[in-house]
Amino acid sequence: MIDTNDGTLQPHAAGLYQQHCAVCHGVDRTGGMGPALLPESLERSRPNEVLRVITGGRTATQMPGFSAQLSPQEIKALAAWIRTPSATPPRWNDADITASRIFHPAPRDEPATPAWNADPMNLFVVVEGGDHHVSLLDGDRFEAITRFALRYALHGGPKFTPDGRYVFFGSRDGWITKYDLWRLRVVAEVRAGLNMRNVAVSSDGRFVMAANYLPHTLALFDGDLNLVRTYEARTRDGKASSRVSAVYDAAPRNSFVVAFKDIPEIWEISYDLKAEPIHDGLVHDYKMSEAIARPGYLGVRRALVDEPLDDFFFDQGYRHVLGATRAKRDEADGSRNNQATAQVVNLDVRRKIADLPLAGMPHLGSGITFAWNGTTVLASPNLGTGDVDVIDMKNWKPVRTLHMPGPGFFMRSHENTPYAWTDSMMSKSAKDTLTIIDKRSLEVVAQVKEPGKTLAHVEFTRDGKYALASLWEMDGAVIVYDASNFKEIKRLPMSKPVGKYNVWNKIMRSEGTSH
Repeated sequence: MIDTNDGTLQPHAAGLYQQHCAVCHGVDRTGGMGPALLPESLERSRPNEVLRVITGGRTATQMPGFSAQLSPQEIKALAAWIRTPSATPPRWNDADITASRIFHPAPRDEPATPAWNADPMNLFVVVEGGDHHVSLLDGDRFEAITRFALRYALHGGPKFTPDGRYVFFGSRDGWITKYDLWRLRVVAEVRAGLNMRNVAVSSDGRFVMAANYLPHTLALFDGDLNLVRTYEARTRDGKASSRVSAVYDAAPRNSFVVAFKDIPEIWEISYDLKAEPIHDGLVHDYKMSEAIARPGYLGVRRALVDEPLDDFFFDQGYRHVLGATRAKRDEADGSRNNQATAQVVNLDVRRKIADLPLAGMPHLGSGITFAWNGTTVLASPNLGTGDVDVIDMKNWKPVRTLHMPGPGFFMRSHENTPYAWTDSMMSKSAKDTLTIIDKRSLEVVAQVKEPGKTLAHVEFTRDGKYALASLWEMDGAVIVYDASNFKEIKRLPMSKPVGKYNVWNKIMRSEGTSH
């Protein structure tokens, strides 16, 4: 507590922050495992919303509530303090990015061969959030090849080069690390921003793109993490800027596709040297210079949408983006005043063509698609209702809703298995349950459980014969199941394994895994 001019005592908000918040949000509030807590990053959050989150936590995230540790007065002081400008205003420009790069030249006469004996296409990269390490697993023997430390607050979605040799990791505090899986060493690192959402790697391996919350930018690098250029995440007229929700590679289109948290646009940035010129707006309006084409290569091709997208994924042909928008909050009390929405955007015509009939809060970023009854269907877990909605992708109409034990975050499958696995990790009572769905009948056929623990995030071996799940605990494990009978085969102790990624499935864009 500190004395004020009128003699009353007020909580020392800066001290409270360092004690309770700095471990996740960074000592200087520029972000870590949690987002940056600065006026620039909170400008769209109402004061009541900030109070509500500090008090009760945030659903579907690792943000806990502090009502048991802090008094209402302390929470109010902390909420007000994080809205005050930092003593040193945060900035991260091209010069900062370039200066941050660290490059480790290959040792002299280093052979271009793996330093281990295993199938290089059936490796698993396992991100261990408990102590910020990564384990590399042999997907045939289910044994660890190596384990190494990486940056704090590592994001769970690493990306691979097309040959499977290199993997790029992104941390919440903006660092990108290029790691050589064959020679087991870090190649290069660079800090792309202060608070980063994710990274994407081009299908030819030439480019890496980072999506930033802070600053409001996209950062484009070459394959060795040299900065190529940055893009300000702004509307065409420059009047509004935004945090970047996500960037993914659309391999068949030779482009990156980008969604934004605060502006209703989708960008497509082509890395094809022969990309067609870009015309914004009405090309017959010469007064607005709209008939003057801009280069298509590395240029921004915009699609306007109804609402900003929280996350998205592609259909199998990469022609459509399927995205979800969080429900808006009431400005007065912070309650949700409408339902979440989901929309289908055609990237060729650059506009929304359908609404997806999904209730609750669909986690489309972990949706899967598969063949069913002569059509292709989308199945998406739901952070709100706990249901799995199945949608016909020919007419965008609902096929079936499957009721799960509780809200889940991840859904996974493989083209060589008739089953899809989904978790209920957002449920207090069912977080220990994985539910298995028959993709032929669209019926629940089995469950596996780890009583009282959190069981989540399934990934398959290259051939689809085994499913690996995360026991999401500090003293957790990767559990290997036979994908045909759901029996446990083996478990490997891990420190909170938040995700695991098979090289072959990722680079071949296997049906049922994240891309």
